[in-house]
Amino acid sequence: MRFAIILALFVATAHAENWPQWRGPRTDGTSLDKGFPVKVEPDNTVWRVSLPGEGHASPIVWNDRVFVVACIPETAERVLISLDRANGKVLWQTVVIKSPIEHIHPLNSHASSTPATDGERVYTSFLDQTETEATREVNAKMVPSKGHVPKGTAVISAHDFSGKLLWQVRPGLFSSQHGYCSSPVLFKDKVIVNCDHDGDGFMVALARDTGKELWRINRPNNTRSYCPPLIRTLAGRDQMVLSGSKCITSYDPNDGKLIWIIDGPTEQFVASLVYSERTGWLYMTGGFPEHHFMAIRPDGTGNVTQTHVQWHTNKGVSYVPSPLIMGDHLFNVSDSGIGHCFDAKTGDIIWTERMKEHHASLTSAGGLVYFINDFGTLRAVKPGPAYDCVGLSELGEKVFASPALSDGQLFLRGEKTLMCVGKKQAVAAAH
Repeated sequence: MRFAIILALFVATAHAENWPQWRGPRTDGTSLDKGFPVKVEPDNTVWRVSLPGEGHASPIVWNDRVFVVACIPETAERVLISLDRANGKVLWQTVVIKSPIEHIHPLNSHASSTPATDGERVYTSFLDQTETEATREVNAKMVPSKGHVPKGTAVISAHDFSGKLLWQVRPGLFSSQHGYCSSPVLFKDKVIVNCDHDGDGFMVALARDTGKELWRINRPNNTRSYCPPLIRTLAGRDQMVLSGSKCITSYDPNDGKLIWIIDGPTEQFVASLVYSERTGWLYMTGGFPEHHFMAIRPDGTGNVTQTHVQWHTNKGVSYVPSPLIMGDHLFNVSDSGIGHCFDAKTGDIIWTERMKEHHASLTSAGGLVYFINDFGTLRAVKPGPAYDCVGLSELGEKVFASPALSDGQLFLRGEKTLMCVGKKQAVAAAH
């Protein structure tokens, strides 16, 4: 009997997914877990705790830990915080860097890069605006212009689960009048960071255990964008796909070599791409100054601008929120707050719904899509031929961070607090 109980506990916990990085285990906003709540209510709110400082980075979850980053303007510190998943208690808070506060867009924050974890280390990404010999030299040569912002330095760090710094590297300079956001993503033994900016843009892969640089991509066009890559096995090969800096590109994440490129269709991008197993296509939404939504076949080589775009529309586009795929449906919400459901095969709009301004990206679990707007209104929407909201909640504070989903629980970061909603399914199943 004792063995049967232990086996049941193992089975119950073995299938629960962590939420280890930007947009979760597959970097596409989806969770395969079950049992998530459709509403935020007093009786299903496990805890709600105040966070220090400010930040728009999403929380991440690994087993019994929750991690989040913040900027404390009064001390100019950028911090990494570890919380107990069970009760929200802060286990530790460590200063990653201390740096002068950089200029940002009013809708950005000074801690916008979502951290990542592999269960052993937590990886963070911040901008250090402290003047160095390198920044002093390059800033002295810059011709002041409208929107001119002095260059700082990207800082990527790794801490262990006790908060101890394991390594910290500075892969290059960075400048953008909109501020910094370069969320790290994990692939095999690598931490990959995209730093498109108003200068010599680059992507780097760093060794997870040491921070040693493994490869570097010199990005084209030198134009600010903020897109973490989507990594998948597509058309029989590993592909790392992202929009940004006046193009859409696919690289081999093993060595950084270019696979294919699409020119444009505009200058700047924020939203991540998503991939549909059903259609076999990628979907890109963006950007600025022109708005575009595209479905792309990923089986090309070289410049595929004229050959691999399946459909292309200028309707229902988002600049900041990333979209979501569920079956035959493609969901998106514009920054101005119009929710859209598309036919993923044709690009036709199935329904629209006014939801107020959005900057958080979409997430899904248990057959529902979660929308959360800037004012803290959470909607659980059931896919179908018409808009069907099955749950509506008010968090009572502004929200710019995308939710994290794990094992039946929603982790929602507001302007001032972090909350955990829902019953942990693995624990319930063990009983």
